[in-house]
Amino acid sequence: MTVKDDSITIKGIREGLLLTLKAGSDEWSELVARLAARIDENRTFFSGAQARIALNVGERPVLPHELDSLRLMLSKRGITLWAVISSSATTQSTARNMGLETSLVADGGQLELPEVSSEEHGTAAILVNRTLRNGRTVRHDGSVIVVGDVNPGAEIVAGGNVIVWGKLRGTVHAGANGDESAFVCALDLAPTQLRIAGYITISPPDRRRKPKPEIAFVRQGRIVAEAWDG
Repeated sequence: MTVKDDSITIKGIREGLLLTLKAGSDEWSELVARLAARIDENRTFFSGAQARIALNVGERPVLPHELDSLRLMLSKRGITLWAVISSSATTQSTARNMGLETSLVADGGQLELPEVSSEEHGTAAILVNRTLRNGRTVRHDGSVIVVGDVNPGAEIVAGGNVIVWGKLRGTVHAGANGDESAFVCALDLAPTQLRIAGYITISPPDRRRKPKPEIAFVRQGRIVAEAWDG
């Protein structure tokens, strides 16, 4: 049985991933060890050139040797730490002295990412309320919901399911942490490449058919697509 670690939350952002360490009395070395274990358990999700991490530590004061130990741990796993977000002056000074950013900036302003909590049981998900164009990548440890199209050249990597309320033409990987029960569904399902856990398939180069909602999942060792009728 896997025990969920609520001390670390992960979100996909435009610049890569945002890791939030929740406030608490845990020792820094213990948090780093937990994060290392989380990464090692989900190597596929954290792999690739997109493995860029921004860290949100809230009010926690982080000293230079502590932040250095974290950056070294990430570097050994091929992950780049590029920003540290904190309301602590000590942490901000430490980050700046190490050449790290201390804010997330999008569209000319600071991007605020409020905490989201729920008493409902289910899979954590993010909502992308726009079309993903060529070159855009969304990575999230849970499920990803897109209200809009996913154009060719765009990519979604999700630890859970992928739901697209529009046309899916880009590359998508659901169940990236190895979850073979994950699924991908869209109003028009024709991805350039579709992966679920360790299974992979591609759409024919000229798939002439009337667009219709479809859902893809793993059945008997291969990915199949069926009508998505609710």
